[in-house]
Amino acid sequence: MVAKDYPFYLTAKRANCALEAQAAASPAKETEEPSTKRVKPLSRVTSLASLIPPVRTTPLKRFSQTLQRSISFRSESRPDLLSPRPWSRNMPPANTKRRDSKLWSETFDVCVNHMLTSKEIKRQEAIFELSQGEEDLIEDLKLAKKAYHDPMLKLSIMTEQELNQIFGTLDSLIPLHEDLLRRLQEVRKSDGSTEHVGHILVGWLPCLNSYDSYCSNQVAAKALLDHKKQDHRVQDFLQRCLESPFSRKLDLWNFLDIPRSRLVKYPLLLREILRHTPNDHPDQQHLEEAINIIQGIVAEINIKTGESECQYYKERLIYLEDGQRDSLIDNSRVVCCHGELKNNRGVKLHVFLFQEVLVITRAITHNEQLCYQLYRQPIPVRDLVLEDLQDGEVRVGGSIRGAFSNNERIKNFFRVSFKCGSQSQSHSLQANDSFNKQQWLNCIRQAKEKVTCAGKARVQNLEARFLLSPNGSRVSQGETSLEQMDQSDSESDCCMDTSENNIDCERMEQTNSCESEKQLETDV
Repeated sequence: MVAKDYPFYLTAKRANCALEAQAAASPAKETEEPSTKRVKPLSRVTSLASLIPPVRTTPLKRFSQTLQRSISFRSESRPDLLSPRPWSRNMPPANTKRRDSKLWSETFDVCVNHMLTSKEIKRQEAIFELSQGEEDLIEDLKLAKKAYHDPMLKLSIMTEQELNQIFGTLDSLIPLHEDLLRRLQEVRKSDGSTEHVGHILVGWLPCLNSYDSYCSNQVAAKALLDHKKQDHRVQDFLQRCLESPFSRKLDLWNFLDIPRSRLVKYPLLLREILRHTPNDHPDQQHLEEAINIIQGIVAEINIKTGESECQYYKERLIYLEDGQRDSLIDNSRVVCCHGELKNNRGVKLHVFLFQEVLVITRAITHNEQLCYQLYRQPIPVRDLVLEDLQDGEVRVGGSIRGAFSNNERIKNFFRVSFKCGSQSQSHSLQANDSFNKQQWLNCIRQAKEKVTCAGKARVQNLEARFLLSPNGSRVSQGETSLEQMDQSDSESDCCMDTSENNIDCERMEQTNSCESEKQLETDV
């Protein structure tokens, strides 16, 4: 508790004692003559916690969506953390263990006002934040293993194979970050300041390529964890951990997602250090090189993670008939977005927007795995027609007004339609809220724009391969090149023949002249 909270604490304590004394004296009054006067009851203050409003624990901030290639719009309503469970113990709420943020200027007792400039202090704060973040990350990774992985394995709540799938290569990340923390602490001076960090980062950052396998496994790990939460023992164990002080109101997946969150934060941390580094400082060049390294690593992991996610969902598509299979799905490498939507009859659908095709499915359980059964024929993005429907009304044809008695249920609709020959589809889809709807509209429009640009590029390439021949007919560029080569060869051959003929003629003339000269000499 900080010093500024002491007055409030003493005031609350005095009020608490006064109310308890009044409550203790109330039984004595019961023996006295009953009074007909109405007394307003006082709410008894039992603890300081009841005077302080509850503080909502914010989830981990996502500093970047780089590694989250697809935007998931699943309506996963997070359960109330404080709501009782039928299988949970009736126990008083535990005090949440909070992690206090530390500043460099408050951690080390130095007279920074006289020694360092304001810019240098900010530089030291940024370097200290990098070091402190590594320390917190190592603590959280060890906690995830000690408080979740090991107990569930020992109690046989999950099998070793399931835990390996969920936790992935988490163990291998701990020594990796311990190495960086050790290097940063070694170059820290006795007064707490650090002079050079750029060369350390340039040498250490390539180790982050090992995040490739961990991030690529997260989609399958999250799906398995959600499936295992349906098990009574798993849910009970996770709920008990959530109610414990060590969890800081974070569930297991929050701990498993911390490495990814840390990875995408490195560019921001390094830019902050670079921003407060003087131009003539030796770290300037090293920091710029380190930023380029981490950006390349994040971009590469980003691509591989997107491909892994796309492959995961493609393997879980169930086709009712072979006619539903589409090469556009097989050739897709990225899921642009996916999530749960409802049609105008209230049926829950899970919609996938791949690079060039929209797939509407229904989530089902198949062989104890969550799979997605195709609801209709896949719709090519290039032929898809998108309509933004106003709340309570539609723009073109049909009406969904009156389909629901509650006006709140006819909001946030948009329509996707498709018509090609005898085949036609039309789906009015409802998002959870206006923000969700706008995300879907933006993603579909961007996908259509990319497909259109790609189609134009292909047409231009094809046109570039065909040129007009002299007689007006269209010939391919390859044929033209061959003709040009043949023409150049024939010209070169002709030149060679002409030169050879000229040489022969000259030789014949010289021979004739020599013979005539000899004949004259003989005559003489």
